[in-house]
Amino acid sequence: MLTMVMAGVALITVAGVMAYTGSTARLNYRLSQYNRSVAAAEATTEKVVTEVSQDYLNGGQALVNSKLATYRQTVLTASDSSYWADWEFNDACGHAGQTFVGPGSGTNYVVLNSPYAGLQGYASTYTVVSNARQTDAPQNVVGGVLQQLQLACVPIFQFAMYSSGDMEISCGQPFTITGRVHSNGQLYVEPDNAMTFESDVTAVGSVLFQRSPLDSRGAPSGTVVYQGRKDSHVAALTLPIGASNSPTAIREIIEPPPPSELASSPLGRQRYYNLADMVLVVTNLGTNTGIVGTSGLFDSFGTPVPTNEVNLFVSMQNSFWDARESKTVLPIDLNIGALKAWSATNSSLRTALGTRDVASVYVWDRRTLAGTNLSAVRVVNAQQLPPLGLTVASASPLYVLGNFNAPNPGTNNTSGTQPASLVGDAVTILSGNWSDANSHNALSARNATPTTVNAAFLAGAVDTTGGAYGGGMENFPRFLETWGSANAFTYNGSMVKMFPSLYATNTWGQANIYSPPTRNWAYDLNFNNPAKLPPLTPGLLKVFRALWATTAPNQTNAPASF
Repeated sequence: MLTMVMAGVALITVAGVMAYTGSTARLNYRLSQYNRSVAAAEATTEKVVTEVSQDYLNGGQALVNSKLATYRQTVLTASDSSYWADWEFNDACGHAGQTFVGPGSGTNYVVLNSPYAGLQGYASTYTVVSNARQTDAPQNVVGGVLQQLQLACVPIFQFAMYSSGDMEISCGQPFTITGRVHSNGQLYVEPDNAMTFESDVTAVGSVLFQRSPLDSRGAPSGTVVYQGRKDSHVAALTLPIGASNSPTAIREIIEPPPPSELASSPLGRQRYYNLADMVLVVTNLGTNTGIVGTSGLFDSFGTPVPTNEVNLFVSMQNSFWDARESKTVLPIDLNIGALKAWSATNSSLRTALGTRDVASVYVWDRRTLAGTNLSAVRVVNAQQLPPLGLTVASASPLYVLGNFNAPNPGTNNTSGTQPASLVGDAVTILSGNWSDANSHNALSARNATPTTVNAAFLAGAVDTTGGAYGGGMENFPRFLETWGSANAFTYNGSMVKMFPSLYATNTWGQANIYSPPTRNWAYDLNFNNPAKLPPLTPGLLKVFRALWATTAPNQTNAPASF
């Protein structure tokens, strides 16, 4: 009897061990299968996330929204890899062969995450969910993954200095940069005096204390202090103009569109010509005085501005010598004070704009000029701007004569200014003492007076090539006068070096062009407020991953613990 009892106990023990072992094996297999299913679901969400991210960076949110149905039909298949032949995916809503892609929720102006901590942008959140199971597995195990993307649009004028390619910053006198600095290429910090960055500095390449390899000058002799973060190898911040985002390609945003281009295309949506309230087209009519003004694309260019009214604020009777370009400039002079008065009272364009003032003007110079002449747009009488602010854009070089948007000239007080930007092939500052008649005289006779400009600049530059320094960001605004320490150029705004200049292309560093001013420069803190950004401010795009989580089958919301 004792032997039988012991044998029974032994059999029961063996059965229990076998049952435990079998249960453990099944649980381990189920766990392993669940992990494989989660990995498969994650792989499908990654495929969709990659497509959404690429489309957003190339075409913006409009392109993403137009392709939501396509994203929802995207799963991994045997055409991606034979491994996926025995996997089934669904959108957690009962639809096989699909992925859940929720439409963007909200478009809020929010503070963005590192490495751009402190930057603000318009952000929409998109949710992507996939459920996956292996069809030939012994157990029916489903894995679910949810990812959320934050598609952010960062106003480009949140930087004191931004470059779509390499950036160089030098200084021969103490230089303090008060706002953020970002380069989509290499950032060469090359001071020959004391340089201080008060805010964060970022570069897609490296932040280097050296001159560009193409710059034949000796090593920098100054010092640099970083009071904020200094981050290299960050993700690029780009405009949604299409697959090519090179500086040369970006230049197209200031050019008129070709006839075959759709205004709804990624590049078409970024062109200033298509966005402006008013378009002024100057044509070659005999004496080069023909000009036509119309409403912009918003009105299908359908509201003409009478010629006698255009003549109130546009003049083409002047000329002057640009010593750097060695050309006679034939400017289209835009009298901002007269434009402001006309905008407030006219009965043509004001009606098309819903009784509001003009806030943006695009000037297209179609004159045929001799090679010794240079087309340009010049803003004059611009100390006070229209009440909604003003953006002036053109593919031609821009010149600013005297104070611009400066109710408190000579100071960094911008409390009374209007949102403003100047967009063109290059930007040259002419002081309030500038004289067209005196422009041919020697540098010693072209004497500046203190001048203030409060506006964002988006323009081109001549890059360093073959031993000739391009002038760097410290010479991004160009000068043609003797300034000296007694005459400050006060500037509050944001400098965006966007593309190579196409028309104003002579190199920096020639003799007898100018002597530099005292640079009283500051980033305009108004631009941190979306309501005070210049009209038509472009947006740089960045995709942030907001959330990754595993989810239960048929669940499209983030888990409660998140």
